[in-house]
Amino acid sequence: MKMFRSIVGFAIAGMFVMSVWGALAGAYGLIGGWFAALAIISIMWFLNHFIGIIDNPGAFVDMALGIAICGTLRPVFSAGSIKPLIESIPTLVIVILGGMTGGVVAVMFQNDLAKQAEESKQEA
Repeated sequence: MKMFRSIVGFAIAGMFVMSVWGALAGAYGLIGGWFAALAIISIMWFLNHFIGIIDNPGAFVDMALGIAICGTLRPVFSAGSIKPLIESIPTLVIVILGGMTGGVVAVMFQNDLAKQAEESKQEA
């Protein structure tokens, strides 16, 4: 049941972002986009994490995975063709490489902070 709850939580986040965010940004411009970001992400974070719809302890990929899957597959279902998915592969590769780079840099920062804390402990 935990897995089903998580899938539903991720799917709801993806559907709201892909459906509402663009509409608000299109209707109200930049302010609409910022309002959508605040409203959608905060509400979905509250439901998924605070209420606990998703079961993702030690999350390395969070609601972004559901949003990414929805954003990638929505055009596929709308067009009734796999062509939009194939066209998105270069973007997906770059996004994955960017995520991997961010993860490596985060580990480097974490190791450096731990080293700095250890050095300051030894000095004291």
